[in-house]
Amino acid sequence: MTKAIFFDIDGTLLSYKTHKVLPGTQQALAQLRQKGVRIFISSGRPMVLIPPMPIPFDGYITVNGGYCFAGDDIIVSCPINHDDSRRWLDYATAKGITTMCFTEKEMFINRIDDVARSLQAQLGFEMPPVKPIQEFVGKEVYQFIAIQPAHQDAETLKQIPGCRMPRWHPLFSDIIPSNISKAVGIKSMLDHFGISVDDTMAFGDGANDIEMLQLAKTGIAMGNASDIVKAHADYVTDDAESEGIYNALKHFGIID
Repeated sequence: MTKAIFFDIDGTLLSYKTHKVLPGTQQALAQLRQKGVRIFISSGRPMVLIPPMPIPFDGYITVNGGYCFAGDDIIVSCPINHDDSRRWLDYATAKGITTMCFTEKEMFINRIDDVARSLQAQLGFEMPPVKPIQEFVGKEVYQFIAIQPAHQDAETLKQIPGCRMPRWHPLFSDIIPSNISKAVGIKSMLDHFGISVDDTMAFGDGANDIEMLQLAKTGIAMGNASDIVKAHADYVTDDAESEGIYNALKHFGIID
């Protein structure tokens, strides 16, 4: 019996084209709540970048599992250690890399260039305030974004041994603690609510969703996911623009 369902945001709950939750998905989420199924956000975004949702969620797994909460209860709080933060900021400064910084309640970017503008247009978020990179130093940072091509990630990782870099977009990689993932956040959330992993379902489309799709009893990849993500899913639904969430929930008989 499915008691908890976890949803990625970009390319899953939100279409890349409209940046909105489609009507069928809204209907599905409302039905889940009526049936007593708990629903959760599970995103690489920090809370400050999560747009208002048409249906309330029971909890939020943010910054790829580094900061998770349900109501007033903080379930996980795991910032990047200060040594790795400093090493990344020194490296980004030396290499001229555009980087975003996410704390618990704030976000910053060191500069806005054409790639950052392209990223903003694709994901439909508000551009963070621009601050000198020196102002990032010493903050409790839960996630950095490295706006760089994928071939640079391996060299970057050498500079930050306590971190990992899940990539779900061609323009950037997330930088998070090596012991953190969406799956870690989900396990903690399930423990908090007393729900077995055998009673879970998860929807996602990016490489940072693979671990949660593998963890959930039923991992569902969106039709717009890459072949690598689809290979780790139990089921592949339609894409985010074609009501993939609604269609999958109907397929499994979770909603009417």
